[in-house]
Amino acid sequence: MHFIRTDTARLLASIAVIALLAVSAAGCKTTGDDTTGSIGATSTATPRTDAEWRESAAAWGERYHRNTADAEAAMHYARALRATGERAQAVAVLQQASLQNPYDKALLGDYGRALAEVGDFNQALTVLSRAHTPDQPDWRILNAQGAVLDQMGRHEDAQRHYSSALKIKPNDPSVLSNLGLSYALSKDLKRAEATLRRAIAQPGAESKVRQNLALVVGLQGRFAEAEKIASADLPADQAAANVSYLRQMLAQRSSGKKQTARQSSANNS
Repeated sequence: MHFIRTDTARLLASIAVIALLAVSAAGCKTTGDDTTGSIGATSTATPRTDAEWRESAAAWGERYHRNTADAEAAMHYARALRATGERAQAVAVLQQASLQNPYDKALLGDYGRALAEVGDFNQALTVLSRAHTPDQPDWRILNAQGAVLDQMGRHEDAQRHYSSALKIKPNDPSVLSNLGLSYALSKDLKRAEATLRRAIAQPGAESKVRQNLALVVGLQGRFAEAEKIASADLPADQAAANVSYLRQMLAQRSSGKKQTARQSSANNS
């Protein structure tokens, strides 16, 4: 959870970015057991460091450039590029590969996510819609579509997609987390909190889900509780600093509202 010193509207808007990043690489299985960064049987570990991601980009990039129609190479190469901040190049790689593999749903899923990461939301939705079909919906793609819709401010549509995903994958913590964040974006903080609490209770819930819960609890003014939640994953000083920023931001917002109300009253008198 990374708080920023800004107004509540911008803070809530940033939640959509968190939701989007949470599903950026979710469920993109290729031919191996791993999801990113391996070539054949000699390397099955997912890269962790920037140096490992760059090594992965070099290896997969070499294979991709030998054959741009190689969907597996394109996906791994693009994921490594995204991990190292080369998102526009990742989009270009996936676009080229998708032209040569127009029915590869895993490839289209990655392409749609990559488009969303560079802010091309309309095209992302178009591509993601081709990554699964109504008769065979993919909960991961529904989750990704929901995150994109949240980025576009279409929160009710996003929530319908998350609900559809949960019908296929009940109680998945990543979907529940995104649904909770979507409720927060809709300014339904109580429902957001309840959904995020449900998310962190699920096996496999990541620490960022708890940080999102801390954010939503803090937005309701329960700062001590938010700090306690945040400190389960963060150093105590960082958790305290996050909550301090949130407290300051909400105080500034409240002060601004009071000043606006006084000015409005003075103008009307």
